[in-house]
Parts: sequence; C-alpha cells; structure tokens
Amino acid sequence: QYDWIIIVGFIVAFLLAISVGANDVANPFGTSVGSGALTLLQCFVLATLMETLGAMTMGGAVSDTIRKKIVDVEKFNASEPTDVKYFMIGQLSAMFGAAVWQILASIFKMPVSGTHSIVGAVVGFALIAKGPNAIQWQTIFKIIASWFISPLLSGIMAISLYFLVSKLILQNSTEV
Repeated sequence: QYDWIIIVGFIVAFLLAISVGANDVANPFGTSVGSGALTLLQCFVLATLMETLGAMTMGGAVSDTIRKKIVDVEKFNASEPTDVKYFMIGQLSAMFGAAVWQILASIFKMPVSGTHSIVGAVVGFALIAKGPNAIQWQTIFKIIASWFISPLLSGIMAISLYFLVSKLILQNSTEV
C-alpha cells in the first residue's frame, strides 16, 4: 500500500540530488573554474567522485539525523495506523519542498543551504502533522548552533592556514 510513496520518493530524491548539485557544488569549485585552474569538465568529474565518496563514508550520520533525530518518530508510530503513511508522505513532501526551493534559489542566483532547506522542511511537516511536541528541539538547537559555530571554526582554520603559508612559504620565497 506504500509502494507509490517509495517510487515517488526515489524520483524526488533524484530531483533533490540535482538541486544539491546545482547549488552546492559551486561552493568548492567556483573559484577553481573562475580562475581557470580547472575546466568545468574536470570539476564535474571531481565533484561526482568526491560527493559520492563523502556520501558513502560520512553521509550516514547526516541521513540518520534527518531521518529520525529531528522528528520524534514515535509520535508517528503510536496512535493511528495511518500515522506511518503520514510520516512517509511528510518526509516525501520535505524532500520535494527542499528540492524545489533549492532549484528556485539556484535559478535566481540566491545563496542557499541544502541542509537548512531539508531541516526546515522536515520541521515544517512535523509541526503541521503533529504539532510542536513532535519536534526534538534539542537536536534543532544543536543544528542551529552548528550553523554559527561552523563558519566561525572555518574562519579560524582559514586564518591559521593562511598565516602558516604566509610565514613558511611566501615570506621565505623572497630570500631564495
């Protein structure tokens, strides 16, 4: 009875993957293509390999969080037999909503995060379906904290690497 949801889910998952590729791959490769260091074809090959490798090696933790740590799954298992169906349709709707938003943002050249999109979509369907008690708010607060901590730590690491390269390579190359 849920076969149609699974089939449509695969189709929407591919749409979501296209939307992620259209938007997120520009982040690591935009400067490489813009500077001429890599061709667009080289970036396509590298992005395909690296995105696949990343999904295979580390993607499980993110998928696990999206699947069962944002929404209290027990709220959809307990009361009515249709709850499982509603959960499946809700997750399908979240994927579709995130995909459409990312595609529109890419078309209009807006910066957007795939993670932010899917987290917001999952929270949105759970709020409508079961109310605020269906959300695991501790997980949401951790995710939101990571949205602030991540750029801060990335900035610190970039400053550190630049300082090291500047001191050890750039300033020493003038002496040679």
